[in-house]
Amino acid sequence: MPEDTNPDTDTNNTIMDEELRRKIAEHPCYDKKAQHKYGRIHLAVAPKCNIQCNFCVREFDCVNESRPGVTSKVLSPEEALEKTKLVLKEYPFIKVVAVAGPGDPLANDETFEAFELIRKEFPDITLCMSTNGLMLPEKIPDMLRVGVSTLTVTVNAIDPEIQAQIVDHIVYHGKVYKGVEAAEIQIKNQLDGIKAAVEAGIVLKVNTVLVPGVNDKHVVEIAKKLNELGVYIMNIMPLICQGAFADKEPPTAEERKAAQASCEPYVMQMRHCRQCRADAYGLLAQDMSQMSEERREVIKIQTKEEMEKARETLAKNGKEEKD
Repeated sequence: MPEDTNPDTDTNNTIMDEELRRKIAEHPCYDKKAQHKYGRIHLAVAPKCNIQCNFCVREFDCVNESRPGVTSKVLSPEEALEKTKLVLKEYPFIKVVAVAGPGDPLANDETFEAFELIRKEFPDITLCMSTNGLMLPEKIPDMLRVGVSTLTVTVNAIDPEIQAQIVDHIVYHGKVYKGVEAAEIQIKNQLDGIKAAVEAGIVLKVNTVLVPGVNDKHVVEIAKKLNELGVYIMNIMPLICQGAFADKEPPTAEERKAAQASCEPYVMQMRHCRQCRADAYGLLAQDMSQMSEERREVIKIQTKEEMEKARETLAKNGKEEKD
């Protein structure tokens, strides 16, 4: 890991202010300790996608499915605001509002419409999104306008020959591209967009889907590039075998750990990912979108009790200071 001698920089020597550090400390994906204390809500307002990955299926919902691209309902921006109001009122430990699908947030104007509404109601909330990065360079001004401060980009390869094995095609400015040509366009936009986002002060996480026999020997090269670009954290995710990759074998736990270990000298590794649904909310380990009403009510009561205890402690400490 690059040496960090400046308290105002992260492990990759990215300059950070106090507000950004607070947001990282409250983001369950960016800070391992935060996952047990703070939650997130994913708003499924982005159904359209502009690429077709060989491992992605977004055509159905199932209560037994917990993976990216799955949602019970696509929300309008207005519905997303109302859901956010309700969830933040009942579960104030949720500090991050994100759009992660079921398609790509940057391919849907509704993403920015929803964030505009939410920013007006909750100016201090952390806004986050997860994207394939195809439209990232041209969408950064919109992201900054609505207040996005944390961003995840999925980068599965920086070699077009490898990327062409993972993505079937892309749709870019109304034209379909396939093969290496598609890969070259997407990789360039991803890397240019990440560089611009970091320079604009957005904290970057990169997801990399580990596909045995395809990019498993390539992840270190990705990590080295992410280090150059100032990416904060990398999340190596195991392949979920579906779609065109339904017959492939997923990586073993040992293979994933080895990949993480090989990349860690270059960029911090996330090891607590849950590969969330597009409509997940709650703690990472407690997706309340899949819970019964009774179980959600229990969590609501527990949250109120914990808040009351915290208020009592603050009041007691304040009284002792006066005495």
